[in-house]
Amino acid sequence: MTHSDLQDRLDRIRETIKLFPTTPGLYFMKAADDTVLYIGKAVNLRSRVASYFQPSSDLLASRGPKIVEMIDKVQTVDYLETPSEVEAILQEARLIKDIRPPYNTDLVDDKTFPYLEITTREEFPGVYITRNPKSRRSRLFGPFTAVRDLRAVMVVLQKIFRFRTCGLEIRNRDDKRRFFRPCLLFSIHQCTAPCTDRISKDDYRKIIRDLIQFLQSKRSTVLRQLHQDMEEASKRLDFETAATCRDRIRWIESLDRRGTVEGNVQPEVFAGDPTEAVEQLQRLFESDQPVRVIEGFDIAHIGGSETVGSMVQFIDGKPFKSGYRRFRIKTVTGIDDYACLKEIVLRRYGRVVQGQELWPDLVLIDGGIGQLHAAQDAFCELRAHPPILASIAKKEELIYRQGVEEPIQLTSNSPVRKLLQYVRDEAHRFAQHYHHILRSKKLLNGNE
Repeated sequence: MTHSDLQDRLDRIRETIKLFPTTPGLYFMKAADDTVLYIGKAVNLRSRVASYFQPSSDLLASRGPKIVEMIDKVQTVDYLETPSEVEAILQEARLIKDIRPPYNTDLVDDKTFPYLEITTREEFPGVYITRNPKSRRSRLFGPFTAVRDLRAVMVVLQKIFRFRTCGLEIRNRDDKRRFFRPCLLFSIHQCTAPCTDRISKDDYRKIIRDLIQFLQSKRSTVLRQLHQDMEEASKRLDFETAATCRDRIRWIESLDRRGTVEGNVQPEVFAGDPTEAVEQLQRLFESDQPVRVIEGFDIAHIGGSETVGSMVQFIDGKPFKSGYRRFRIKTVTGIDDYACLKEIVLRRYGRVVQGQELWPDLVLIDGGIGQLHAAQDAFCELRAHPPILASIAKKEELIYRQGVEEPIQLTSNSPVRKLLQYVRDEAHRFAQHYHHILRSKKLLNGNE
């Protein structure tokens, strides 16, 4: 590239950046073929992205040779506004995990953001910070972006509400509880000790309801009291107490720096033991061979427009991101999920029939018996005998199998059920999450 071409490229990018908003969001560095090279987040999109292309900036000194190498390849820069900095953090992590841009070195592992879990299905619910919730039926808050602040606010909340954080199994009808000795947290007034029958079931559950209401509200009463305590401590020159109040205010306000369980899906946090699940899958489907490779399919659309299909691939019970595919629907207009599913199954396995790729061990469809029949029609049209073919329906979580009239309903703690739910939810997220976030921006390569 000549010096003139280089200058023209940089000038063109700088002019584009002038149109960027000054709000939070994500930015995407893209190569000539629209491949995403790098994803970053910013509080101020225009200012952050412009800093890469300032004539006076020394990128080698400030950001290292890897970034300099990337900037030399950048042809266009795009952005995606987000409602807040928190949303930008959560979406950045999700997109990096899925797209795996070559110049992003952080956030590419399987580490997830933490939740605050309240095990409301238990007689005496516990409250925990966790990256792997015990049950989908627990009450979850998060994901949170800063686990350190979450741990700190947990201490404050426990002093206020005195809930339990232990892993004991406590039953209301267990008469032996009254002989049990409480732990230190009871002595320092940070737990009501339901393990020793020091509080009734009804009174304890009221504490949990108050905690949930507090987490859902603006927390104005507690914050107002803390601000008052801080001011009074400052007036009497008790700066240590004032600093403690200040920190507690910051920690409680940090509860708002979180996403939502539905909007910031992390299906991997609900996964079970993959090895055990794979072994049980073989027995469940009466297969001669281990069910090692699973491919899951889903459809997403908004009012019948911009319909996309997704395929995710799992190997030995774990997601294999390089095997993920997204399909733009080409032959179907309007809302017809069955026809869309048939199209993407035909396109996916048409290549396999031609010998270009290998068969999976299990094809899993998101849906019920109708979706399963649509996939069966696709294999009939291909004149191919499919691998194990099944679907899993939401709500009752029924598993339908090809050639078997009655569906299977596994227990909620079954490793097989958890694995199939993981595949289904991951296919749904891959289609739906991308569809909502990126439908107005053609940011990703790899569409088929």
